[in-house]
Amino acid sequence: MTATTTAPPLESGSVDVVRLMTDIAEKVSGPAADEVDRLGRFPSETIDALRADGLLWALVPREFGGLGATLSEVSEGLVALGRQCASSAMVVAMHHIQVACLVRHGTNDLLRSYLAEAVEHQYLLASATTEVGTGGDVRSSVCAVDVEGGTFRLEKQAPVISYGNFADGILVTARRSEDSPENDQVIVLCRPPDLELEQVGEWNALGFRGTCSPGFVLRASGDADAVLDQPYGDISTQTMLPIAHILWGSLWLGIATAALDRARRFVQAEARKRPGTTPAAALRLADVSALHQQFSDLVRGSVRRYEEIEGDGERLSAIGFAIGMNSLKVSASTLVVDVVRQCMVICGLSAYRLDGPYSLGRHLRDSMGAALMVNNDRIMGNNAQLLLVHRGE
Repeated sequence: MTATTTAPPLESGSVDVVRLMTDIAEKVSGPAADEVDRLGRFPSETIDALRADGLLWALVPREFGGLGATLSEVSEGLVALGRQCASSAMVVAMHHIQVACLVRHGTNDLLRSYLAEAVEHQYLLASATTEVGTGGDVRSSVCAVDVEGGTFRLEKQAPVISYGNFADGILVTARRSEDSPENDQVIVLCRPPDLELEQVGEWNALGFRGTCSPGFVLRASGDADAVLDQPYGDISTQTMLPIAHILWGSLWLGIATAALDRARRFVQAEARKRPGTTPAAALRLADVSALHQQFSDLVRGSVRRYEEIEGDGERLSAIGFAIGMNSLKVSASTLVVDVVRQCMVICGLSAYRLDGPYSLGRHLRDSMGAALMVNNDRIMGNNAQLLLVHRGE
């Protein structure tokens, strides 16, 4: 494999990424959100709109044809998408996690060439990190990459690949070779026409229904340079895990913000019915507003923390940073449920109904999935082990 220089830290481009993503969220994603949820269908209109504006690969530096957007810009855009359609936001977040991995770690000539091609065609990128037989542990693999004569072959039993049937490529984790231990992993870029997905089962979930995430048997082959040079452990620690937790947290904040918006409008409507009096729910609204502020500060502070050290692999790999990013995920996935639940209490039956302006059923169901995306118990277990050796900042 021929290595080239790693891409420089991302710099903000001239395009107003946040405004464009917000416009798409309000004009495209929001009007379709209830149907996407009800039918469990892929939010194609959102992806088409982002593709038309060149936003799917916004994180790619301008030298490769991208918009050179920052993580904070994409994060704010995902808050806007999460306010309107959590399924759309989750698809976009998972896509951008893979884009970030390629930008920062896809350093050989083939992968750099792919970046330019992907920007031009605005490919949608998915991931396959979980596998049957690992108990949900993404840091171990059963399948292995078979490299021979400059070509790789790979087969993986994936219990879930979100929007796999709609993706233009998939980043897949696997053992480095048949002789490698389960935690010696690499990431492989798998793409048509040498990518085959055999769907196993259906996706009929409580929330995030539009992510269309059934299981698949994945079979792929291709140029051996499609295997990223750096170990998956380093990629996960420095990029995939922290960016996943930041972008997930951003869209969960969007869900919470939408719930708070509805609760606020409900209390204001009640106040207008009885001028001169303060509705009983106003005190609870003030309380949940403070909780939402904590949530907002947590997510935005984590974005700043990552951007301050994003070019320093040693600091990104530090134990304290890993603990912080793990804690972000656990806290954010807990706060989103707490905020939505309290907003439901404020709105009462109006939130419980599915056919009114204050309905929060979809928001509650989507929020409940947050703690299950890499189970919080597993993450807290990892933090418990890290804290045994952590010496403090």
